[in-house]
Amino acid sequence: MNAAYELKTEERQRCEIWTRVMGYHRPVSQFNAGKQSEHKERRHFSEKP
Repeated sequence: MNAAYELKTEERQRCEIWTRVMGYHRPVSQFNAGKQSEHKERRHFSEKP
């Protein structure tokens, strides 16, 4: 099935991003402005076995 389904604006909801900080998980939305900016600049990678 190749049919694409687009959500209307009113059907969308915000996706909360969590990250690990100092040994525990925390939502990025609760970071202060400086830490949020730092999080946006991070480079993500995945290791191959």
